Amino acid sequence: MSAATPHEGPLTLTRKGIGFFSLGEDKEDLLIPPEWTNHALSGDIVKVAPAGTYRDPSGRMPPRAAGKVVEVVSRARETFVGTLVEEGGRVLLAPDYKKMHVPLLVRDAGSAPLGYKVLVRMKGWEDGADCPWGVVEEVIGKAGVHETEMRALALGQGFSSEFPPGVVAQAEELKKRGREMLAGEAARAGDGGPRRDFRSVPTCTIDPADAKDFDDALSVRTLPDGTIEVGVHIADVSFFVRPGSAFDKEARERATSVYLVDRTIPMLPEILSNDLCSLNPNEDRLAVSAVFTLDANANIVSEWFGETVIHSDKRFTYEEAQGVLDAGRGTLHAELAVLRSLAKKIRRGRQARGAIEFDTAEVKVKLDAEGNPIAIVLKERRETNLLIEDFMLLANEAVAKHLSRLTENGGAHFASLYRVHDTPDADRIENLAHLLRVLGYDLRVHAGRVTGAELNRLLEAVKGRPEEYLIKTATLRSMAKAVYTTKNIGHFGLGFDFYTHFTSPIRRYPDLVIHRLVKSHAGGAPITAAEMREFDALALHASEREVAAADAERDSVKMKQVQFLAPRVGETFDAVISGVTDRGLYVEEATTHADGMIRIKDVGEDYFEYDEKRFRLVGRRTRKTFQLGDPIKVKLIAARIPEKELDFVPS
Repeated sequence: MSAATPHEGPLTLTRKGIGFFSLGEDKEDLLIPPEWTNHALSGDIVKVAPAGTYRDPSGRMPPRAAGKVVEVVSRARETFVGTLVEEGGRVLLAPDYKKMHVPLLVRDAGSAPLGYKVLVRMKGWEDGADCPWGVVEEVIGKAGVHETEMRALALGQGFSSEFPPGVVAQAEELKKRGREMLAGEAARAGDGGPRRDFRSVPTCTIDPADAKDFDDALSVRTLPDGTIEVGVHIADVSFFVRPGSAFDKEARERATSVYLVDRTIPMLPEILSNDLCSLNPNEDRLAVSAVFTLDANANIVSEWFGETVIHSDKRFTYEEAQGVLDAGRGTLHAELAVLRSLAKKIRRGRQARGAIEFDTAEVKVKLDAEGNPIAIVLKERRETNLLIEDFMLLANEAVAKHLSRLTENGGAHFASLYRVHDTPDADRIENLAHLLRVLGYDLRVHAGRVTGAELNRLLEAVKGRPEEYLIKTATLRSMAKAVYTTKNIGHFGLGFDFYTHFTSPIRRYPDLVIHRLVKSHAGGAPITAAEMREFDALALHASEREVAAADAERDSVKMKQVQFLAPRVGETFDAVISGVTDRGLYVEEATTHADGMIRIKDVGEDYFEYDEKRFRLVGRRTRKTFQLGDPIKVKLIAARIPEKELDFVPS
């Protein structure tokens, strides 16, 4: 690339509108001052021309290589959710999106009153204007109301509970014909067709108590030669969702279901997700299955992948299944005991291969009928949770290997989707090792590389310690992000050379594609070369939508954590210092795991300096230190629910 050729890629902006553009590994990002961003917004794909050295007029930043945005190639987002406000005689949208550093001028607010949350479509940004302009596309509701805020979180990330008319019409048609279609297909099972009949094999589902759909089931039986057959049966969504249909187009666009604290925004309409494709007990259901013959040590003797029909004998919650195992008796006790024994052996094998056992606690918010938080607890992970996880991982890995072999045999035009997790970035691992040394732990690292076994040793060492949650979080943050791709590089976190997503087609579109591939290679409808050429774009889109869904889910929890603590302003709490910067301390409250900040001006009656190498603030006069990982008593002084932010001071 010549010096005159602009670089193309995504732009990142701070809240103050300062841009940064990556030139790739081992090169310093170009700084784009606000006056040179050319109306680009954070995440936009832009063309950037190098512009020499930028010297900050205020002198706050050292001189560094700069760039100018010469063209906005494409916008990262065209709609924004926020609150309508009036300023200087203009109606503006104050965006919820924190990376949006400017408001939007609203030229057509319709009937939306000030103080309401709305969805605005950006229409343009004229030369000389201080902000872009747009029009109201949807009025969400009055800001601060539970229903409004939850819908705003979803819409802000591009997810809507409403389905378009074409999908609604197809769903209505399926309500009339769906059961007949299902029964007709089930009747053909075992009749010389490709669909195997598992209805006589003991089968169950194990899910959370509040689950609305059941997309995976396990069957188990001992074969005459003493080996054990385990079937991992996954809802056959692809039977009802055909390529190019209204269902398919919308599912692909959504790419995932979203799980907020009080609702699910499904990828598929309810007739599919909660009815025809849900593996409900005591009903025939269509599945795509990975069936394993295992020896007593859980080694795979043989495997089969294809279409099945099943009949679940029991819908267990995790608690109910655990109760049967603990009591040593009850419905399907013998089958659950066999599955537990095999799962433990599968897990030990996975750990021996370097799978990282994070086992991080998840926060669950309990709400009353009006959506107010009444309790915040950590989700329990029982033996039965692990059992299901072990067999789902077994199936995902085996299907990935299976499709990889078939792809190689099929020639270059064949493709598959993989779920990959790259080895961690060397600098991040070195930073993690340094942080751990400060906290008194030794992580053995070689040239920025670390093994899964070494990370497991660390995670075992911190169990039950006050800093356990902090170190697990820091370790997770040092990892690469798992993504979808057509180019397999393995999964570092799981210690797998091959991995894909096969087990949740009700809530993830890539799993639906994998089902179509499994069927296609087993003699079903072929996947066309044209469809396969779209896999790269699909992988990128699914990865992006997954991040957006995770952001919405995390924000919904954060908002309820802040709302839960809001009535307790002035009270004192136990916390741990979870982050240290030159702006102050980040703390995590001990019982709710809610994050908050102590601004540097509030840390104490001294001038505190940031010691970057030791992750601490040190008082210049008193030498008092506040270090990452330290327990700290804090007083809550502010809870800003719309911003999802808490302010603390040391107590």
